[in-house]
Amino acid sequence: MKNRFFVSTIGETITLTGDELHHARVLRLRDGEEVEVFDGRGTIARALVDANGSLRVIERIASRESPLAIDLAMAIINLDKFELVLQKATELGVRSIIPLITERIEIRAERYRGKSERWEKIVFEAVKQSGRGVIPRVEAPQEFEAALDRENKILFDADAVSTATCPPSPSAVTLFIGPEGGWTDNEIALALARECAIERLGPRRLRAETAAIAACVVVEARWGDLNQ
Repeated sequence: MKNRFFVSTIGETITLTGDELHHARVLRLRDGEEVEVFDGRGTIARALVDANGSLRVIERIASRESPLAIDLAMAIINLDKFELVLQKATELGVRSIIPLITERIEIRAERYRGKSERWEKIVFEAVKQSGRGVIPRVEAPQEFEAALDRENKILFDADAVSTATCPPSPSAVTLFIGPEGGWTDNEIALALARECAIERLGPRRLRAETAAIAACVVVEARWGDLNQ
């Protein structure tokens, strides 16, 4: 994929600033070289480098976003693994990531408090690498029960009996992935009481980070752009 740059507005001519200008200088872009620009809100375009270093837009590019809006409610796990999920979920097209506080999370609050800027940077870099035009939201950490207020919920669990309550073709879905220790009986009961579908990801027990990636792929193949 061509070198990509984030810009606040895509007009006919673009002047890079800040980190993106520094990036362009490091790459030593040549006059006439083609690049991509995106505004983080869904607009992507091809542009050519002019002799003075500015970019001249030559063509808008069709969106690479999924027709399915996926919100991933992911239990806060080992921070290195959680950051891997942020990266891979972004590549797979999620709309947002909700760091989830569950009964069995092993990470103390002071370990993840103040991580929002780092997490947003990981998501941003994954957007640039993957060719997306929209930057997913990284929401504030949220208690499990509060996150259940969303519509079209699927909770993935290795042991629970599967139920099917999601509509046949939703436009948006929220996926719930638990911590390394799994969901508690109380959390499963609460999810069922709040009309949350329960599903398994095959016969084997997956690590939390693997389950998150697999769940995104499953719903994209079922309702999203992997089904097209």
